[in-house]
Amino acid sequence: MFEVIPAVDLKDFKCVQLQQGRAERVLVSISDPVKVAVGWMERGAKTLHVVDLSGAFGGNLYHEKIIFEIVKEAKSRDVTIQVGGGIRSAEIAVNLLEKGVDRVILGTLAFENPDVVKALAKKYPERIVVAVDSKEGKVVVRGWKEKTNLSPAKFASIYEGYDILLLYTNVDVEGLMKGISLKSIRDVVESVNFPVYVAGGISSIDDVLNIKKVGAKGVIIGSALYTGKIVFEELLNKLNKI
Repeated sequence: MFEVIPAVDLKDFKCVQLQQGRAERVLVSISDPVKVAVGWMERGAKTLHVVDLSGAFGGNLYHEKIIFEIVKEAKSRDVTIQVGGGIRSAEIAVNLLEKGVDRVILGTLAFENPDVVKALAKKYPERIVVAVDSKEGKVVVRGWKEKTNLSPAKFASIYEGYDILLLYTNVDVEGLMKGISLKSIRDVVESVNFPVYVAGGISSIDDVLNIKKVGAKGVIIGSALYTGKIVFEELLNKLNKI
């Protein structure tokens, strides 16, 4: 089943959409994130992607209360919640997983402490999402501020044999709503054995259909949904007809 996952990005207790992950480039700002999350559930979302941007920038989970309010609403509707941003220790990840979060997204921790993440993957199969954020062909960490020397495929290979999910984000096109880099997505999907979710640059229904065609498991969409470039119900309807 191909998943279409709306993003609920949290910054300063608001739901926001940023351009290329830059704190100063706010495209959308809505004051009630829980209401936004419930709105996506009511419109048919089966999974939500909740990111603590303040946590990603600062290094610690910042919006825990809001996250658990969203989790509570999701549980009553049988909606899956995946959470990322600022999860820089096993303790934080375990706390989220044990308190109702279905999946945790780990980027910086997955790069800096792979043994810790491998242990989590063994304990929580299919509930650990390794974030592979790529800028100019190299993985970036710490809120996309620090570039590593690893390609997405090389980074992903660290987790070969573990029961994880992969989230690939092309930072070069993220938030610009000018379309995807399909070749980059195909390269990642074909180079790994994990289910791959894709984010970054998705701005049309055709983008989503093309991502599905190359074998990805699902997409995370933010700005295009919030600005109306993609109508959620139209996208779901299109996918249901395929």
